[in-house]
Amino acid sequence: MSHFVTARAAGSRAKLALLMVAGGFGCAMGAGVANADTDVPSTVVRYSTEALTTNSGVEDLYRRIRFAAKQVCPESSVQDLRANELARVCRQQAVSRAIQKINNSQLAALHATTSKSG
Repeated sequence: MSHFVTARAAGSRAKLALLMVAGGFGCAMGAGVANADTDVPSTVVRYSTEALTTNSGVEDLYRRIRFAAKQVCPESSVQDLRANELARVCRQQAVSRAIQKINNSQLAALHATTSKSG
């Protein structure tokens, strides 16, 4: 069975949604939150539950989730440290939310190990 995770820069009502706190990347901070129907950058990561039964399948999905987060939360110029920090936080939160939504213990363990080591 195929599933997908949608990466978004702000809230979502979609199936498995990966929510991003993008700060300067198009969603409001503090003053309000974008609603589910606004146009925000997003991408879909498709996966099958069968793929999550193998280590290589879990590793591949994790790599693709991280890549999707980088696409939705890109860094600015090298000189804009604040924007780059916001992008880094956006990516971390996006990946964490996707892992939580998928709810697979192997994927969660890989994320916990990888996020601790950088």
